[in-house]
Amino acid sequence: MADRDPAVVAATEGELRLLDPRVRSSPELVGALLHPEFHEFGASGRHWDRASIITMLAADTAPDASAIVASRMRGVRLAPDLVHLTFDTEHDGRRAHRSSLWRRTEAGWRLYFHQATPFSPPPE
Repeated sequence: MADRDPAVVAATEGELRLLDPRVRSSPELVGALLHPEFHEFGASGRHWDRASIITMLAADTAPDASAIVASRMRGVRLAPDLVHLTFDTEHDGRRAHRSSLWRRTEAGWRLYFHQATPFSPPPE
């Protein structure tokens, strides 16, 4: 991992933390990872802002909930202070393609934008 871009590594670590039920259930921990101007287009089609996503995650996530499984995570630095991540998730039988933009701030790397698109596994 030493030869990987440290910005991509930091964004990836932040993204993985946001998938952890213990983090998702804590408004303080989620808030520390979200950019002040965060917004998301969720798998449901809903547009979320920072306050609404923090509230929803705290209400809907138990610290001992089942983990969200991420796969195929890839990252690229688009600019000195901007990283784009793409990956897939599976949770409780639901799958989504995901895309995130992470921005570096004075406080560190923060999730600025996220989009999820549901998908079905290919037929066997």
